[in-house]
Amino acid sequence: MPRTVWMLVVARAINRLGAFSLPFLTVLIGTGFGAGTTTAGLVSAGFGLATIPSRVAGGRLAGRIGRRRTIVLGLVGCALAQLGIAAVGSLAAVAVFAVLLGLSFELYEPPSQALIADSVGPADRVRAYGALNAALAVGGTGSGLIAAGLGRWDLRWLFVVDALTCLACALTLRLALPADGPRGPRGVPDDGHDGHDGADGHGDGGDDGGPVRPWRDRGLWAMFASGTAFALVSMHIVMALPLTLGHRGLEPADAGLLFTASAVTVVAAQPALRLRRLAALPDPAAMALGYALLAAGLAGYAAARTLPAFLAATAVLSVGEVLVLGRVLGVVAGLAPPGGTDRYLAAYGISWGVATVAAPVTATQLLERAGAGALWAGTAVLCLVLAAAQPLVVGPLTGGLPVRQGAGAPAA
Repeated sequence: MPRTVWMLVVARAINRLGAFSLPFLTVLIGTGFGAGTTTAGLVSAGFGLATIPSRVAGGRLAGRIGRRRTIVLGLVGCALAQLGIAAVGSLAAVAVFAVLLGLSFELYEPPSQALIADSVGPADRVRAYGALNAALAVGGTGSGLIAAGLGRWDLRWLFVVDALTCLACALTLRLALPADGPRGPRGVPDDGHDGHDGADGHGDGGDDGGPVRPWRDRGLWAMFASGTAFALVSMHIVMALPLTLGHRGLEPADAGLLFTASAVTVVAAQPALRLRRLAALPDPAAMALGYALLAAGLAGYAAARTLPAFLAATAVLSVGEVLVLGRVLGVVAGLAPPGGTDRYLAAYGISWGVATVAAPVTATQLLERAGAGALWAGTAVLCLVLAAAQPLVVGPLTGGLPVRQGAGAPAA
C-alpha cells in the first residue's frame, strides 16, 4: 500500500496508545466530583453532541484548508481539551472541556479516511481499512494496560497521557504526510487526478464537476441508519463496560484489561480477513456474520459475573467488530463521486456523533433502572436486528458482489 496509508496507520497506533481516557470520563465525574450516574451520562452526552459539528467541520475543513492541516488541528485541539479536563477542579469546568474535546474529536476522521480511500483502488480498500483497524488495536493492547495501571492511581493521568499521544501523533503526521496543495473548485487536491475510481453511478455529482450532496444519496441514508445503530452498540461498550464491572463487584479499571483483550483479538483476526473464503463473501453476508458475533459476545456480557467470562465475551464480539469495520467504510467510500470522499465519509461519520450523544444516556439509564443484564441483552437484540437487515441495507448498494481482491492479496 502507498506510503501515505502506512504513515496514517503508524500515527494512529501512536495515538491509540493513549486513547483510553474516554471510557473513564463517566467514572471520573462520579468518583472525582461526587456526581450521580445520570449527571455523568449527561456530561458525556454533551461531549457526544459536540462531535456532530466536529465531524461535519472535518469534512469541510479538509476541502478548504487541506487534509494535513485539518488532521493536525484536530489532534492538537484534543490534546488541549484533555489537559484541561485533567487540570480543572470543578464539575462545570470538566463539562466545558468535555464539550471542547468533542468539538475537536472528529476533525481527524474525514480527512484521514478520505486519504486512505483516495490512495488505494476500490479493490484494496478493505485491506487498507483493515490495516488501520489493526493499528488501532496494536496501540490498544498497550493502552488498556496503561489504563488499568494509571486508573488505580489517579484517573486524571489518563487524560494527561492521552493528550501527550495526541501531540505525538500530530507531530508525526505533520512531518510525514505530503503538504497540502492548492485546492480545486470543490476542495479536490489540484494534483492532476480526481481521486478514486468513482461511485458506480451512486451519489449526485462529481463526474461533471457539480456539487457533492451526500444527503441526497439514498444509499448513504441507508448506511447512515445502520451505522448509527452499530455506533450505539460500540459506544455502549465504551461507556458502560467500566460501570458494569463496578456493578458486578469487579474493579472498573479492569475494563482496561478487557479493551486490551479486544485489541489483541482484532490484531490476531487480521489474517483471517485475507482468507479466500472470507474475503469472497459479499459485503451483506460478511457484515451480517459480524453482527451475529457481536450479539453473541454481548449476550455473554449479560451473563458474565467473573473477569474470565468477560474476557471470553470480549474476544467473540471483537471478531464481529473486525468483520463489520473492515467492510462498512469501503461501502461508503464506494458511494462517493470522484472528489467527494471527504464529504461522504464526514456525513456517514455523524452516525458516531449521534450515538455518542445517545449512548451515555441510554446506557446509564438502562444500567440504573433495569440492571446490567437487561442493558447487554437489549444491545445484543439490536445486533441481531442489524444482522437480519444487512441484505436489505447493503445488498442494493453493492449488488451482492463479493469484495474484490487487490493485486497483493494472497489466495490463502
